[in-house]
Amino acid sequence: MFSSLWVKSCLCAATLSASAATTAAAQQSDWSYEATIYLFMPETETSLSTPMGTLDGTLSFSDALENLDFAFMGAFSATDGRWLILADYNYTDLSFSNSTPGPASSGLETSFTTQYLSGYVGYRVYEAPTISVDVAGGFRWFSTDTEFTLLPGAAPGRTTTADDSWTDPVIAARARVRFSDKWSGTGFVDYGGFRSGSETWQVLLTAEYAINNRWLIRGGYRYISFDHEIDGSDFTFDQSGPVLGATYRF
Repeated sequence: MFSSLWVKSCLCAATLSASAATTAAAQQSDWSYEATIYLFMPETETSLSTPMGTLDGTLSFSDALENLDFAFMGAFSATDGRWLILADYNYTDLSFSNSTPGPASSGLETSFTTQYLSGYVGYRVYEAPTISVDVAGGFRWFSTDTEFTLLPGAAPGRTTTADDSWTDPVIAARARVRFSDKWSGTGFVDYGGFRSGSETWQVLLTAEYAINNRWLIRGGYRYISFDHEIDGSDFTFDQSGPVLGATYRF
């Protein structure tokens, strides 16, 4: 009898294990993913306040292509039911020159290596056949090594550096609208900092076209802003311009 009970127990355990494995596999299969490589084509504005005045560097995208040393931009998302995970990374390394007013300097040379990584965990608060709305919370990490060099004119030249990294908490909202089987649109906004001396925010608007079940192409507009105090000086970094990307769904 003991042997019979033992066999029945084993069979029951095996059945429960198989059922749990099937359930886990089903749960795992509920996850869907998107990986995106994109090109952000912004005008870049960066500035640093100093005791001797504010240094401002401005660069258009066409000039950035001529001065670009290296750039990488990518995003990733994962969804399971109403839950979602989002991540976005941007790396830019370039240098450029601007003219300066007055005879004190013959120009301003700016070079920077900048990275920022945003990560979010979100929840879908509204869903209908053609529209969905998500809210999210997370962080944005920003790292910069920026060098401003005032070239000599009537006054001697000088170099000022902003070299720092920091992380800000952010909150976000995203709305998606389906226009047809092929076309959809997305609006994304976030805001972060919530402390003295640090603020960041962005707006992203895109239209998406589904080539097939796996591939999407995206195009739109993005504005992203950073304002942070570095060693008592106010550092700002703003980028705005069109975005074009390709997304693979799996």
